[in-house]
Amino acid sequence: MISNKNIAILGGGNIGISIAKGLENSDLFENKNIYVTRRRIELLENLSIAGFKVTSDNKEAVSKSDIIIIALQPQQLNELLAEIKPVLKSDKHLIISVVSGASIKAIKDHLGNKVEVIRAMPNTAIAIKESMTCICADTKTNGSLKVAEEIFNQVGKTLIIDEELMIPATALCACGIAFFLRAVRAASQGGIEIGFHSEEALIMAAQTAKGAAALLLSAESHPEGEVDKVTTPRGCTISGLNQMEHHGFSSSMIKGIVTSAEKAALLYKVE
Repeated sequence: MISNKNIAILGGGNIGISIAKGLENSDLFENKNIYVTRRRIELLENLSIAGFKVTSDNKEAVSKSDIIIIALQPQQLNELLAEIKPVLKSDKHLIISVVSGASIKAIKDHLGNKVEVIRAMPNTAIAIKESMTCICADTKTNGSLKVAEEIFNQVGKTLIIDEELMIPATALCACGIAFFLRAVRAASQGGIEIGFHSEEALIMAAQTAKGAAALLLSAESHPEGEVDKVTTPRGCTISGLNQMEHHGFSSSMIKGIVTSAEKAALLYKVE
């Protein structure tokens, strides 16, 4: 049973804290069974107050846990792997890496193939159980993949993909949070210009974006099908859409995602 296991989140930065908060709101783990590490543990005070185990000692957290989520920056990964390698046990530990660009093979090579490794790419909406998380293993028959899927299904939607698509998933899902937030911000600014107060415009834009996404997910429909429902001949919606396209709305979003994917591919160096 996963719920009987301890879990360690190595790296209490933005994504690590978001994962911790998401697991807090799930049905799998109690806070007392979740370790979160960071060099400056005073920055984890809120988690400590909430009952999480916080420490600056990665080896301690690994020794006392069964599932290890690595949530560091790519440039910090190799040093961490060298640090925890002596306390990893092949018959006990499962590593789930959310480090951008670091392949399963690279991680296993550093660890001497001591443990199973799963790659996952959630986004910060995991804190409110709304993440889109992509996961992969080096083989589709890897039983640990089911463990990771069970964990991340508790905090949003999960999709199993081929590892070669993990960097594109980083751009579309993890970076994508910022892209869609910027779109909401732009919509709210438009709302201010046409007469709403900023607080009103932001609520209206955010809820409208939430409704648009919910339409697609609930009906499994295509965006253009939903667009067709609100565009009429010579109407105000199609006029606004065409003006956005004239100024490169879709092409800018596409180019941004492609550029982020290209950058993500360069973040981790095997060394």
